[in-house]
Amino acid sequence: MKVLVAGIGNIFFGDDAFGVEVAQRLLQRRLPEGVVVKDFGIRGLELTYALTDGWGAAILLDAAPRGGAPGTLYVLDTSNTSAAPELDPHEMHPARVLAMAREIGKAPKIVRVVGCEPASASEMEMGLSPQVAAAIDPACALVEELLAELR
Repeated sequence: MKVLVAGIGNIFFGDDAFGVEVAQRLLQRRLPEGVVVKDFGIRGLELTYALTDGWGAAILLDAAPRGGAPGTLYVLDTSNTSAAPELDPHEMHPARVLAMAREIGKAPKIVRVVGCEPASASEMEMGLSPQVAAAIDPACALVEELLAELR
């Protein structure tokens, strides 16, 4: 099965860079055949179109403020998420990207988000907080577990 692993985030917004950092770390690992890891950063429209390229599944990597302790990892199943597909390239969070991909073409049926609770995601703050930095390797292991489940 072809699987897209997509890093999402803004490296200038502190912990918002979580997805980008995980993607960069995964690119250094040996992953199963058919798995493509790509750092999309803040290019939500590019990710939207990429999701329509015939992937069997997608794993999105992103900061996910859900009220937990900073550095907490989450796996969210967004396979059936439907959000209004508003076109705002500056506000392209995963639910909106998925909705748009479903509107314009064939998006993967299986979509998971590996998210991390940020400590901060402020404008013009470079670098991850210690809690989120410590979650990068566990997040990579979590992605590898999800890939094994998809096989």
